[in-house]
Amino acid sequence: MNDVITIGESMITFDPDVKGPMKYVNGFRKKVGGAELNVAIGCSRLGLKAGWISRLGNDEFGRYIQTFARGEGIDVSQLSLVESYPTSLNFKEIMEDGNVRTFYYRDKSPTLTMTPADLNEAYFKQAKILHFTGIFPAIGPNHIKIVEQAIALAKRHGLKVSFDPNIRLRMWSKQEARETLSKLLPHVDILLAGDEEMDIIIGESDPKMIIEKAKQLGISYIAIKQGDKGAVGYYGGDIVVAPPVKASKVVDTVGAGDGFNAGILYGILHNWQLKKTLHFANTIGSMVVSVAGDNEGLPYYEDVQERLGEIERIER
Repeated sequence: MNDVITIGESMITFDPDVKGPMKYVNGFRKKVGGAELNVAIGCSRLGLKAGWISRLGNDEFGRYIQTFARGEGIDVSQLSLVESYPTSLNFKEIMEDGNVRTFYYRDKSPTLTMTPADLNEAYFKQAKILHFTGIFPAIGPNHIKIVEQAIALAKRHGLKVSFDPNIRLRMWSKQEARETLSKLLPHVDILLAGDEEMDIIIGESDPKMIIEKAKQLGISYIAIKQGDKGAVGYYGGDIVVAPPVKASKVVDTVGAGDGFNAGILYGILHNWQLKKTLHFANTIGSMVVSVAGDNEGLPYYEDVQERLGEIERIER
């Protein structure tokens, strides 16, 4: 049984060899990216069992991602390679302060070949949490129907539904994101969102107001990500303000939110108190930003334990 299953697109990410404006970059390194896959990897490295539902191009890039995901311990039984749809790409521009811009080449995403009927109901029966983001429905209109079907299957079989808006304004407008994602919120059990994203969706950026509105929608577990300001969470009537965990060095901010999500899901599955879960997730986020790449910095559980001072690692 998988602890967490997720649905979404993965891409080949090309990271620049040098920092600065991309027009001055002459070399790139091939890596793997994609928010939903990152969360699955983050969960797997923490010791959870994770599965990923997706489509990739039947090309060298698609096969590379498939092998990479399998090597990370991800269940890829619901992944297919399709013809005539090239695996999506993105190129990253990384500035000296760690800020990143992404340039997508995903107009003919292999996931456009998916339909709601492709979702395997038996797969949902053998899982505990369904995690999805706002990126997948932004790829194409049919993806909204796929997400709705995934949520319906999750509800039918007792899975908790976890959602990170992860709004990408290079993919759709604020209005499109608001109209689509606001309709999905009432079906969510676990909300993992940035305050700026929630301002787009519900017109509120104050964490306490976000929590109040989310509670009214029936969302029971809420974690509001505030970057270097920490996080604010709600569960079981308690609101916890979790201070940030200082990163040793900010190298690349991509993937920090995905690592945070994995930390929250781990805490939920282990019935941790909200305060402990938020601190654990903040710690993971701070570790991710100190490593270049979308998922290279996602830590193993013992790495987080060491950072928290729970164990001592002897290097030599």
